[in-house]
Amino acid sequence: MADLGKKYCVNCLADVTNLRLRCTDCPDIELCPECFSAGAEIGNHRRWHGYQQVDGGRFSLWGPEAEGGWTSREEQSLLDAIEQYGFGNWEDMATHVGASRTPQEVMEHYVTMYIHGNLGKACIPDSIPNRVTDHTCPSGGPLSPSLTTPLPPLDISLAEQQQLGYMPLRDDYEIEYDQDAEKLISGLSVNYDDEDVDIEMKRAHVDMYVRKLRERQRRKNIARDYNLVPAFLGRDKKDKEKAPKRKITKEEKDQRVRLRGLCQFMAHREFEDFFDNMHKERVLRAKVRELQRYRRNGIARLDESAEYEAARHKREKRKENKSVVASKRGSEEGKDGEFAAIENLTGFELLSDREKVLCNSLNLSPTRYLTVKTIIIKDHLQKRQGIPAKSRLPSYLDKVLKKRILTFLTESGWISRDAS
Repeated sequence: MADLGKKYCVNCLADVTNLRLRCTDCPDIELCPECFSAGAEIGNHRRWHGYQQVDGGRFSLWGPEAEGGWTSREEQSLLDAIEQYGFGNWEDMATHVGASRTPQEVMEHYVTMYIHGNLGKACIPDSIPNRVTDHTCPSGGPLSPSLTTPLPPLDISLAEQQQLGYMPLRDDYEIEYDQDAEKLISGLSVNYDDEDVDIEMKRAHVDMYVRKLRERQRRKNIARDYNLVPAFLGRDKKDKEKAPKRKITKEEKDQRVRLRGLCQFMAHREFEDFFDNMHKERVLRAKVRELQRYRRNGIARLDESAEYEAARHKREKRKENKSVVASKRGSEEGKDGEFAAIENLTGFELLSDREKVLCNSLNLSPTRYLTVKTIIIKDHLQKRQGIPAKSRLPSYLDKVLKKRILTFLTESGWISRDAS
């Protein structure tokens, strides 16, 4: 009576109570796994008919070498989960398989049996053509948003994060450089009927997108390296007060502004070293010029330079004292000494104070100035009366002198501005 509950293969009559394959097209056709794999056909049953696995979920697919006692039903649920959730989502896959399996068990079983096991060795080739890069690696990939090892997040407060639109967990900003860069690839899809031109066009779009990502990351690295975010928030002023450096001259500040474009090609440390080296170069050049000056004055030893500098300082002090005395003496003499070059010439007493200053600055004698003044005023009066004036100016009056005298007469009110 106990044999009545058993099931047998219709082809080889083997016991298939624990595991059998039932045909969904032919009634009462149940085969053992060996006959089903060999493609056995009996009566109207054909090998391409549909089938259904009947095992009650107690059959072990991998045999005694599998750890954990995974049943065939769990194996099928695992394969369904890996197809639905994707590789790496072990928590969702464990929930799909059943509450008895943890995410760690699901990961170890799948990696051991399906990747490193005999099935993985038979199905996964050693070299995969056109293999997609794993973007989850910390070093980044050609299409990864990080592109390089991500920098640590900024140490700023919550209010400052909101002000900048900064997301510290992702090290991103709400508004990135070239915000619409993702539109280049958002609508791309690879189809099997694409022509070569379409494929190259899509590759060009991907290449443009990668270059935009690299530029975006480059700008982030520059901002992080040069502490531009703390400078924007006003923190750099406190840091400068804490760590005082040598005094920067105005010339160096202007030079730093002119060479600011080099920041995108040099790291911050390299940029600072570059300016320090330039400062050292200026100091060395000044020292070389000083030594050359000593050599021209016959000094060949450094200990003699101190005596030379002391003597030079005394000479300069005497020159300053003499210049101060001369200036005081000139101020006491008054304005008479200002026109020493023309005060003894004819017509000097006919000039006003302003005209004396003009003649002295132009190195023009009073008589010549009075002659030119008379001719210009006469021509001006004739033009105002409608009489054509064709008088010739003296040959010693060039264009510069004429312009200066016309300007002076106009400002003094002797002639109108339209005449000048």
